[in-house]
Amino acid sequence: MMKAIKITGDSLSWEDRANFEELPADHVEIDVVWSAVNRADLSQRAGVYPPPPGASDILGLEVSGRIAAVGEAVTGFEPGDEVCALLTGGGYATKVVVPAAQVLPVPKGFSLKKAAAIPEVFATAWLNLYQEADLKPGERVLLHAAASGLGTAVIQIATAFGNPVFATAGDDEKLEVCRKLGATGTWNRKNGSFVDAVKSWGGVDMVLDPVGGSYIKENQKVLSADGRIILIGLMGGRTAEVDLGLMLMKRHRLIGSTLRSRSVADKGRVLQELYRHVWPLLVAGQIEPMIDSTWPIEQVEAAMAHVAANRNTGKVLLKIAE
Repeated sequence: MMKAIKITGDSLSWEDRANFEELPADHVEIDVVWSAVNRADLSQRAGVYPPPPGASDILGLEVSGRIAAVGEAVTGFEPGDEVCALLTGGGYATKVVVPAAQVLPVPKGFSLKKAAAIPEVFATAWLNLYQEADLKPGERVLLHAAASGLGTAVIQIATAFGNPVFATAGDDEKLEVCRKLGATGTWNRKNGSFVDAVKSWGGVDMVLDPVGGSYIKENQKVLSADGRIILIGLMGGRTAEVDLGLMLMKRHRLIGSTLRSRSVADKGRVLQELYRHVWPLLVAGQIEPMIDSTWPIEQVEAAMAHVAANRNTGKVLLKIAE
């Protein structure tokens, strides 16, 4: 038997669950040590973000742990190897089975705890900055909800690759952290619209927006010609006013982007890019996953409430095992 978080109505419980029946040839089984809370988990729990067809119904989009078994077609991993993995679901459990393409070795010198803060946010950051927006050196980024686990990864990666970041958040202490991570412009959304502040900073070539809603029209006002808005969440609502005239004249692009529902091949490509470009920076200490807090898996409801209330700066981790 394994254990996993079960959703029953509004409550979560840590319960026995049947083991996996067989290991597909191109998959690995991982004994999970750490998982993490992502906003997608909150949405899935609320019933508004169901897992893609064929995915586990267990919450959890990333883990770190040790390889327990490898499928017959898998090369490069052995039982006992310490790894981190990007999941389509299943992370809030003692075991998970995942395509080997979505697994990477823990960066040299990293603990399993620290490695658990990497997969989802660093993969999402790389995908949206350098694949979806295709940022070139010197292009400028506007980042909303900048003190989240994702935001703290985006600031560090973009800065490391020569893309200045303007960060917005709702708390001055969070913005101070963003500046320490490399953001050269900041704005507290509680002081009103960010538009004038971003314009005086010099405008941007890309917006990474987990908010949507009324932010879309505001984003357009600060976006340069050929600018891209990458929409990755709907914290501000799913309907928006778009200035089509501005979009047409300035050749703006509005791109919806999710990572979870992409194919294994797509996710594998993102992770290989991370391994090639970002792993060396992690090993060298040039960038660092930000960990806000850690919670035992039995306190998952409190951990999720912490994220739902925007109290975290960086990742909220869940300890599954030693």
